[in-house]
Amino acid sequence: MLFPTAARHGAGAARTLIVAAALLAGGGWTAGSADAQSYDLIIRGGTLVDGSGSPARAGDVAIDGGRIAAVGDLGAASADRVIDADGLHVFPGFIDTHSHAMPALLRDELRTARPLLAQGITTIFANPDGGGTIDFADQRARIRDPGVGVNVGQLVGHGSVRRAVLGMQAREATPEELDRMRTMVRDGMDGGAFGLSSGLYYSPGSYAPTGEVVELAKIAAGYGGVYQSHIRDESDYSIGLLGAVDEVIEISRGSGITGVVTHIKALGPRVWGESAEVVRRIEAARAEGLAVYADQYPYGASGTSIIGALVPRWALAGEGGDLYARIEDPGERARLVPEMWENLDRRGGADRLMLQGGPHGGRTLADVAEERGMDAIETALALLVEARGGGGGGTGLTSFNMNDEDIERFMTQPWMMTSSDGSLWVPGEGHPHPRGFGAFPRRIRKYVLEEGVTTLEQAIHAMTALPARVYGIEGRGVLEPGAVADVVVVDLERFRDTAEYDDPHGLAEGVEYSLVNGTLAIDEGRFTDALAGEAIVKTR
Repeated sequence: MLFPTAARHGAGAARTLIVAAALLAGGGWTAGSADAQSYDLIIRGGTLVDGSGSPARAGDVAIDGGRIAAVGDLGAASADRVIDADGLHVFPGFIDTHSHAMPALLRDELRTARPLLAQGITTIFANPDGGGTIDFADQRARIRDPGVGVNVGQLVGHGSVRRAVLGMQAREATPEELDRMRTMVRDGMDGGAFGLSSGLYYSPGSYAPTGEVVELAKIAAGYGGVYQSHIRDESDYSIGLLGAVDEVIEISRGSGITGVVTHIKALGPRVWGESAEVVRRIEAARAEGLAVYADQYPYGASGTSIIGALVPRWALAGEGGDLYARIEDPGERARLVPEMWENLDRRGGADRLMLQGGPHGGRTLADVAEERGMDAIETALALLVEARGGGGGGTGLTSFNMNDEDIERFMTQPWMMTSSDGSLWVPGEGHPHPRGFGAFPRRIRKYVLEEGVTTLEQAIHAMTALPARVYGIEGRGVLEPGAVADVVVVDLERFRDTAEYDDPHGLAEGVEYSLVNGTLAIDEGRFTDALAGEAIVKTR
């Protein structure tokens, strides 16, 4: 385990080094030895849920030099600052395994990450769904200077790598092209990325055969990385939900990598109920010895775009304006429209698709179509053309396409992590999915406290220690001596999401204190706007 140096963090870090060395050498911490200690900060008298899945217990947490120095009954130990946590719960900082916040975090007005911190999130993973940058050094530099409010781990996006080499060509890579992609993945992993992400449902990832992904996953596996996949099909668009889950298992088996089915769901009425078989297949893979996991956000609606939901992938092949040329070409349009109707049926109809931006944000596709006196697909095509032309059209969608039975069955699995799949938005701008503002407190409020789907201990484990272990994040996700002091102190009675589908910008409530790398980001319920997050890297 790595510890901060006294030169960097001062006397507090020196004390942490002494404590950690004693723990490693002698095994354990006792309340009596804590009595004579002095720390930077003590969180005293809270209910600790340490991330391990163990039962909640009363105790204190001491922090020194950006690390947790002691946990337990700390007796008469003193500190420069003491937080009275009587009646409050103390958790490790939450880890969002699938976040689209990275681009916004690099904007000055959003760097502080308030909507994330208000949920208890202290670490996110960037570049999901096979997307994001391929200039990882630049991204890390922009995280570090002037800083961001939460920690950021990087993934290498398969789709971005493929596009850099093949563009939007719908074909297999040549051996030389595959070697170039291998080099790019290796460069990302050398720079400290935590694994490979894919979006095989999206273009250009959808043009890649399974074997290509296996070869690239082998590179990431050599660094102890993970493979996180927006699977090829969450419904019955192509190979079907079950076939797509099998593909993740096949990639894990073929490459030796840990596989993660990200934001797992059964999307649309045609596949509702298939969660039971998905669980059975993942359990069988795990029984075989494969490391297969999943993550999930706790909502019945997904977030995508008109293109993502309705446009077939063949129509996106090529470069530049090929889609728009096809929309304008009578012959291509005649082929396109029936397939879009089929995709709309998979989503359950136009009244299940809510537009996120532009003048129609918050209204369904069905409403806009009725207003225009057009059918739903002609309206969708018109919105795409308007958006491209700068006419203010919005093409993002919130898609209401899941049922409660599947959500809850997935949620109860011991290999299920929690994610948001959310973005950061300027307050009041657009009409986003509320998951970017409320996923983590909703998981606790609705599914633990109100409905009892899982225990609090399991929910916290799914948000902290489990993702830390799966992704190999050293020293985070737990309340234990030596761990990095990413800690949240929560008033559980008040902890809730306020963002709703029709009013999605509400900040979560109930986080009284949040520490990121030992620095207070929320203090007595108020944001400090500290930029204490780090660009964390995977150690080999």
